[in-house]
Amino acid sequence: MKSDPVLYVFDLDGTLADTAGDLMGTLDHIMLGEGFAPTPLEDSRSLLGAGARALIVRALEAQDKEVSPERLNDMFERFLAHYETRIADESRLFPGVVEALDALEQRGGLFAVCTNKVERPAKLLLEKLGVADRFAFICGQDTFGIAKPDPRPLLKTIEAAGGEVRRAIMIGDSKTDIATARAAEVPVIAVDFGYTDLPVSEYAPDRIISHFSELPDAAAAFFAASEGGKDDVMAG
Repeated sequence: MKSDPVLYVFDLDGTLADTAGDLMGTLDHIMLGEGFAPTPLEDSRSLLGAGARALIVRALEAQDKEVSPERLNDMFERFLAHYETRIADESRLFPGVVEALDALEQRGGLFAVCTNKVERPAKLLLEKLGVADRFAFICGQDTFGIAKPDPRPLLKTIEAAGGEVRRAIMIGDSKTDIATARAAEVPVIAVDFGYTDLPVSEYAPDRIISHFSELPDAAAAFFAASEGGKDDVMAG
């Protein structure tokens, strides 16, 4: 008797793809246009991960600056418009992503994305990177009007992708992803090469991987099919 498929729900920026160059380049374009200083690329690990609006706010805070809600909204809208013009100029999938998806798919795995990126650029980026069709559902910050770390985007993504919570696993790179998975009572694997100000081990994910080649075996630790077709979810 074949076990139910596992749904792998991925974060996007810092997990599936290294997008810092295009995001920070867009941020500098907006900040310089507003008369603010550019932001060093090396600061991206602590600034990225919560969406474009939060990125702008964090960059302003780093300069001890503050703008009105109206001005912030205008900067956010112009950020989105400019970002789409260069969305994959420098962005690339992390090494081993395609091979990991192939291996997991051979095991019957299904895939979805749950990101704090706005849905339209999230889909556009995945199309440019040639993997959009691998995902049964792509959830952005505005898809359900709720952002991570609220668990509802993850839970709704699992449902929309045709998965089940008991057979789902989150793969992310940050405190936000781990908190989201914990709140949804879904196991979480963290990559250690993403965008986080502290080492991801500080947030106690269930597993940590340093390359996508490690993902299939790390995920298998949670979903080991027993004889007779029943599954044991193993938290480790």
